[in-house]
Amino acid sequence: MLIFDKVTKNYQNTGDVLQNISFQMLRGEMAFLTGHSGAGKSTLLKLIAIMEYCTRGQVLLNGRNLNHAKEHHIPYIRRKLGLIFQDYKLLQDRTVFDNVALPLIISGYGNQEVKRRVRASLDKVGLLGKEKKYPFSLSGGEQQRVGIARAVVNKPSLIIADEPTGSLDPELSSEVMHLFEQFQQVGVTVLIATHDINLINRLGYRVLTLDHGQLVVS
Repeated sequence: MLIFDKVTKNYQNTGDVLQNISFQMLRGEMAFLTGHSGAGKSTLLKLIAIMEYCTRGQVLLNGRNLNHAKEHHIPYIRRKLGLIFQDYKLLQDRTVFDNVALPLIISGYGNQEVKRRVRASLDKVGLLGKEKKYPFSLSGGEQQRVGIARAVVNKPSLIIADEPTGSLDPELSSEVMHLFEQFQQVGVTVLIATHDINLINRLGYRVLTLDHGQLVVS
């Protein structure tokens, strides 16, 4: 489903940020990506989201080499990804409904299908009934769940999350992780970058550890 084959990412000013990374994830697998600050976690996720291209090697998603993706194909590939961020990246001047609906509107879905999918996604994350609220009126945990609803409204095959619980307390972190587990259980592949070792140890999923750009555990 997702394959990194001898991937190196080099920046002119900093040298190799990722070095000869190889691993694969199967459909419906959940894994954590961890490592010290600056180890290359965010860069690795950016390669999957085609925000960056690898310097050597190849990243394959559903058999497609992302390094060869044409610029006009990138939006279509990203629609199969659910992207979740630590700082939520919600539009504060738009309602919860509008934030979650945005990927569907960009994809050209009709109004009735947008309403159906948004309500289903908000129901999944326990926020049905708050679609008319604005993000600034919600708690941090609720805002992160809005971000998750937006990420899954397009029914992605792969969710990638960059420190999704970094600003949440342990109880809220557990709630968010339970949501990820629910998606994984219905066949969605989930890759989560996190520093939270206690969370990783408690859940017991596969761990990919980066150390100065090298994969030391897979």
